[in-house]
Amino acid sequence: MKQIFVNLKRFDVPRKLGGVCPLDDPIGWIESVITQSVELGLGAHENLALTFLLPEGLVPTAARCLARFPIERRKMLAIGVQGVHWDDVRPGKNFGAFTTSVPAVAAANLGSQWAIIGHSEERRAKSQILSAYDPTIATNVEARARAATTVDQLIHDEAQCALAAGLRVLMCVGESAEERGDGMFEEQQPRIERVLQSQVLNGLKGAEQFIRDGKVVVGYEPIWAIGPGKVPPGKEYIAFVSAFIQRVVLENLGAKVPVVYGGGLKEETAAMIASIATVDGGLVALTQFTGEIGFNVAQLNAIVAKYLA
Repeated sequence: MKQIFVNLKRFDVPRKLGGVCPLDDPIGWIESVITQSVELGLGAHENLALTFLLPEGLVPTAARCLARFPIERRKMLAIGVQGVHWDDVRPGKNFGAFTTSVPAVAAANLGSQWAIIGHSEERRAKSQILSAYDPTIATNVEARARAATTVDQLIHDEAQCALAAGLRVLMCVGESAEERGDGMFEEQQPRIERVLQSQVLNGLKGAEQFIRDGKVVVGYEPIWAIGPGKVPPGKEYIAFVSAFIQRVVLENLGAKVPVVYGGGLKEETAAMIASIATVDGGLVALTQFTGEIGFNVAQLNAIVAKYLA
């Protein structure tokens, strides 16, 4: 089964307020996205599951809209949330007294089936908070390593909460330009492996049964290649990383995990990514990158068509 995730970041904010939603009514916009997706047949592919990862305010509307369609037209579509807190609601113990954070139980109750955990933006935000309290992180290798371990632990706790709440998890990992280092690809490989092994094993510790049950997918994000003007990795690079991640999980956690390419699945790269045997799908953020950036369901359909061709 191939899987494509669509991470609709700040589509809960209209363009005039600084976001990327093309309508002043984000609720109406997400209803149109779900409706168009069903009408274009994106929920009826036999071998491809498509998940929309949404800001929490759009999740209930998207879930209700999707549920209105016959199951055979929406069976391969799912709704997810863009992260959960590292603690959760527990009957008789904790009613969720952590304002501004989304408990995994709440996300599931609102209609989420998935949670994206450890996205590069989330890892960066957590690292920035730690750096504010310990300025030596910027210059001291040991302090930076401790900070990375702390971030990994928070990511791990979020994943555990999500899985315990019945959500499936897209666990994101990836190396920065600094972590990859200079030199030829062969010289970079050991450094890339160290970073990814640490993130994967720290993040998925204790999730063996969930992995075996097919409730975990790993998304590989080459942080150094994300953003305007950046050059994405080629087929050899992605194949090396995806095979390495699968091997690490199999050897250490005793299960095979699907790996998707999280560096931005686009129409022009879809065929190449689909041709890599160790890659099981991809992550879409936007579909239009020139002029007014944005997301279009027809363009998503074209990406899916290219991937499945």
